[in-house]
Amino acid sequence: MRILVVGAGGVGGYFGGRLLQAGRDVTFLVRPRRAAQLAEHGLGIKSSYGDYHHPKPRTVQADALSEPFDVVLLSCKAYDLDDAIASCAAAVGLNTVILPLLNGMRHIDMLDARFGRTAVLGGLCMIASTLGENGEILHLNDNHAVIFGERDGSQSARAAALEAELTEATFSSTRSDAIVQRMWEKWVFIATGAGLTSLMRGSVGEIEAAGGAPLAEALLAECARIATEAGFPPSEASLRRSVSMFTARGSSLTASMYRDIERGGRTECEHVLGDLLRRGRGEAPMLRAAYTHVATYEIRRAAN
Repeated sequence: MRILVVGAGGVGGYFGGRLLQAGRDVTFLVRPRRAAQLAEHGLGIKSSYGDYHHPKPRTVQADALSEPFDVVLLSCKAYDLDDAIASCAAAVGLNTVILPLLNGMRHIDMLDARFGRTAVLGGLCMIASTLGENGEILHLNDNHAVIFGERDGSQSARAAALEAELTEATFSSTRSDAIVQRMWEKWVFIATGAGLTSLMRGSVGEIEAAGGAPLAEALLAECARIATEAGFPPSEASLRRSVSMFTARGSSLTASMYRDIERGGRTECEHVLGDLLRRGRGEAPMLRAAYTHVATYEIRRAAN
């Protein structure tokens, strides 16, 4: 399969790099600055699962795309989604499979509207990674998994072919017949963690020490209720895991959204918090407070 990875940051660079390491045909769709960085330093991965370096990964820029790929692996930040869709459009043909690894569901609506529902698989990834000084990918935890599948739960030939393509890579890959359920469960988890640590501006352990465990549980309950209203109630196991993680004494856990705020960067507030809030039918005061807090930060950031 010819695979186009849209973006070569912490997510796309990691999974695309591991696919290169497994001998797969991978091209990275990147902007000029990242293309120059990869040309100078190559694509490097530093991970507890083994380091990897490719001196000259194949890259392409949007204006040079001229033919469809078999797979488009979409790994951009949510706030770059409009640009990413426009940039990769020429790579999407009649038989192209789009595998997005973003959080939430808003991107699915946008991809369906642009490319048609049949082109888009459901997908998610589990990883914490960032870029180092020279653009190398720094893998920060023990998770490095991709989960994907047909959104109607069917066992299609194209999903099986993609599974075979991913199997020999270093990361974990799983084909799921309940991928939309898995996506909603991750969204509830991500929104709770992002909302909690961004609103309180601290780690889970710091929030717990300040007496904030009931607030964590209240925010989780609101997010879970919205998922349930949408027809995807989180499993009891996923909720127990979330409660345990977001009320853990001494935990250093923070969400990437909070870390983005701390460094003065742009956040995925609208995609993760705002879209979930708008899908709810009842009051969600904790989620609304978290969203308003981060949205206010974004307004102030844009003005400076």
